[in-house]
Amino acid sequence: QVQLVESGGGSVQPGGSLRLVCRASGSGYSRNCIGWFRQAPGKEREAVAAIWSGGSATYVDSSVEGRATISQDDAKTTVYLQLNSLKPEDTAMYYCAAQRGEWCVGPGRRNGYNYWGQGTQVTVSS
Repeated sequence: QVQLVESGGGSVQPGGSLRLVCRASGSGYSRNCIGWFRQAPGKEREAVAAIWSGGSATYVDSSVEGRATISQDDAKTTVYLQLNSLKPEDTAMYYCAAQRGEWCVGPGRRNGYNYWGQGTQVTVSS
């Protein structure tokens, strides 16, 4: 099994920044593709970004391109999502997810992920 715990969410004003953190653990975790998704009330869960194990490649959705950066620590147990120039439409619950493999397959597809965290709330308002 893989356990994922998100943190770093909060309330910010438009134009602000947040760094979301996803910590991975468990007997099933070694080198896994990690993705970030978000879901606003009444909307579908959508992909934000993903990182191949070791950071050899990344995926960033066009909705946050230029404003979001995904990275991983050297131990490959923590993945960060830096969000800058936040907009009210970025308000959502943000979820961390993991695939079984280290290479991301369909990083933007929700059904490609096997494990999910509980989420961290991001609220952008003035």
